[in-house]
Amino acid sequence: MMSPTRLAGILIPAMAFLSCLRPESWDPCVQVVPNITYQCTELNLSKIPNNIPTSTKELDLSFNPLRHLGSHCFSNFPELQVLDLSRCEIQIIEDDAYQGLNHLSILILTGNPIQRLFPRAFSGLSSLKTLVAKETKLTSLEDFPIGHLKTLKELNVAHNLIHSFKLPAYFSNMPNLENVDLSNNKIQNIYRQDLQVLHKMPLLNLSLDLSLNPLYFIQPGSFKEIKLHELTLRSNFNSTDVMKTFIQGLAGLKINQLVLGEFKNERKLESFDNSLLEGLCNLTIEKFRIAYFDSFSEDTTNLFNHLVNISAISLAHLYLDTPKYLPKNLRWQRLEIVHCNLEQFPAWELDSLKEFVLTSNKGINTFAEMKMESLEFLDLSRNGLSFKTCCSHSDFGTTRLKHLDLSFNEIITMSSNFLGLEQLEYLDLQHSSLKQTSDFSVFLSLRNLRYLDISYTRTEVVFHGIFDGLVSLQVLKMADNSFPDNFLPNIFKGLTNLTILDLSGCHLERVSQVAFVSLPKLQLINMSHNSLLSLDTLAYEPLLSLRTLDCSFNRIVAFKEQGQQHFPSNLVSLNLTKNKFACDCEHQSFLQWVKDHRQLLVEVEKMVCAKPLDMQDMPLLSFRNATCQRSKTIISVSVFTVLMVSLVAVLAYKFYFHLMLLAGCKRYNRGESTYDAFVIYSSQDEDWVRNELVKNLEEGVPPFQLCLHYRDFIPGVAIAANIIQEGFYKSRKVIVVVSQHFIQSRWCIFEYEIAQTWQFLSSRAGIIFIVLQKVEKSLLRQQVELYRLLSRNTYLEWEDSVLGRHIFWRRLRKALLDGKPWSPEGTEDAENS
Repeated sequence: MMSPTRLAGILIPAMAFLSCLRPESWDPCVQVVPNITYQCTELNLSKIPNNIPTSTKELDLSFNPLRHLGSHCFSNFPELQVLDLSRCEIQIIEDDAYQGLNHLSILILTGNPIQRLFPRAFSGLSSLKTLVAKETKLTSLEDFPIGHLKTLKELNVAHNLIHSFKLPAYFSNMPNLENVDLSNNKIQNIYRQDLQVLHKMPLLNLSLDLSLNPLYFIQPGSFKEIKLHELTLRSNFNSTDVMKTFIQGLAGLKINQLVLGEFKNERKLESFDNSLLEGLCNLTIEKFRIAYFDSFSEDTTNLFNHLVNISAISLAHLYLDTPKYLPKNLRWQRLEIVHCNLEQFPAWELDSLKEFVLTSNKGINTFAEMKMESLEFLDLSRNGLSFKTCCSHSDFGTTRLKHLDLSFNEIITMSSNFLGLEQLEYLDLQHSSLKQTSDFSVFLSLRNLRYLDISYTRTEVVFHGIFDGLVSLQVLKMADNSFPDNFLPNIFKGLTNLTILDLSGCHLERVSQVAFVSLPKLQLINMSHNSLLSLDTLAYEPLLSLRTLDCSFNRIVAFKEQGQQHFPSNLVSLNLTKNKFACDCEHQSFLQWVKDHRQLLVEVEKMVCAKPLDMQDMPLLSFRNATCQRSKTIISVSVFTVLMVSLVAVLAYKFYFHLMLLAGCKRYNRGESTYDAFVIYSSQDEDWVRNELVKNLEEGVPPFQLCLHYRDFIPGVAIAANIIQEGFYKSRKVIVVVSQHFIQSRWCIFEYEIAQTWQFLSSRAGIIFIVLQKVEKSLLRQQVELYRLLSRNTYLEWEDSVLGRHIFWRRLRKALLDGKPWSPEGTEDAENS
């Protein structure tokens, strides 16, 4: 059994070690930005971790049971700018808890059941701009100790238990206060004295949000002569009478924007009566927004009669019976109708209107002509509209239009070239189906246009002059359209001011080398999601201002080595991700270029190989040039070996008989010959050989023994072997009978070539030429070597006459006697003969 002393010696160090393993020392926080941003959410921390660096600027401690914030508990983080303490079960915040956080601009205390705030709980926050104290069980603003926060701009105390709308006197010490969110509290009544601080020191930029408070009573004159930037009242009233009374109680208020209505999931009023807005006539309003009312009365004309003097109107998520006519004295300059249900397109006459936004509505599908002489901004996007004719000043009733958005609609028939709309600077037609766009110069008159989007318009660009006239265009987007043969020609002539061009998703396979020559100011090209098989850098070489080129999501395998030198010098971003790269030695120069220019390439680590299969999905950067060097060496040696073997085989095949002759010469050179001469002749000259040559030489004195193939060749042996072994090996000389038949015979020429080799190898060999008949020189020249020998050497020529025959046979015998051994008797017989 272990002794107590020894046991204590083991346990004490172990307990000391475990005591060091506090949660705070395990570095559990997520380091989002090194030394700057840390996230420590849901780590069950009971106190502030002490291992977070003092340079931290953003710290998220939400969802930890901190419960109690003592004095100077954040003093280790003097650089802190954002602190999130949401749902940390904080109940008590002592004096000077945030002391030392002189740079803190955002403090979030959402969801903490705060029971006690010490008077100086927020001291030291000299730079705080945003304080969020939602769901903190706050009951009153007057008891909230923030009066010293002079830099505060936004105070969010929504979802609390505040019953009184009384704005505390300390608001007068907050000249920068802009937004106070009191939504979803318990405020029911508003009295004049509640806004006393705003009478004494008006905060001209102050916005108040009272949404979701059960408002019931307002003292008349409470807002008289008060100026606000914005007042939001949504889902506040249980009845239309209360709403009507309350709006009347706002009389005398001067406000930049008033927001009325309900929320999508908070509907308290079943219907909307036009008389509810009568009280708005007693307010001075610049902008009015109304949202989420289901049922308006059938006649909405009176609704707009109460809004005559307002500059900007916003109608959102309403069911409207569109009036055909509006009051003549309207002073609206901006009208916005968004996400509404309309019975028909509002083809109104509004002479004062400068901006009209009619977007994302239902119930309308056909465009109708408008008349708005002062209109400069028109947004008709996302309505599913069809335009039978487009576009000219008669369609919109104005010649001042600068901004036109017809995107996300149905069919738009381009039947005119924007006549009367020459001041247009912005035109968006994306995701609408354009008709007749490539039939003529649709945009010819738009010399001031700077932005054009015809993306996803199902346009096939056939007419090369489609963009004629757009001399001021700076941005052109035409994604997901098409070109004949998937080839991009030069359709950008005259667009000398273009800086951004989007050609993504156009199914392009090839680009003309002169496609961009007219674009000296182009800075960005998007060629992604096409079918480019290679990157022709020569096409981009003229773009001296190009900085960004996106060729991702194509089928590029590589680009040529010489093409690597033609990228514009100002290019700083090249995206080649999601292509079909080939990581093999054939494209070694491209793969090396990628490594050398990784600072130019976007997400180069995501550029992966598509082939060969053994490297599929491997990063391009993992390719090694040494592999190619080894492969080149192996291939070079293999090719050299194959070539040498092939050469030897060819030479052996071609000179097989010559080699055979060489071997035979060494063997038979010292022995006596069987024949005096081997006769080479054409089979068609065989009669002369039999009747003249054989008879005169073999039967004459002295007799000569000739080798003739029809008589002396061994049966069953190859002809070529007989020629060499029986003819050349066993003969002293060779007689060549030259005729036209001889020259035209392949076998005769073969025998003659072997005879030349035999003459070269054998020291005693000789060739005697007999020209049997006159041979045409043109035919003789076909055998160059034979022609050369006959023209430089003496030969025998057959003449069928008494004297000619006598001279012929005498000369032939003399040539055959050269080197022939015989007896004196034979010599004497020869002389007598």
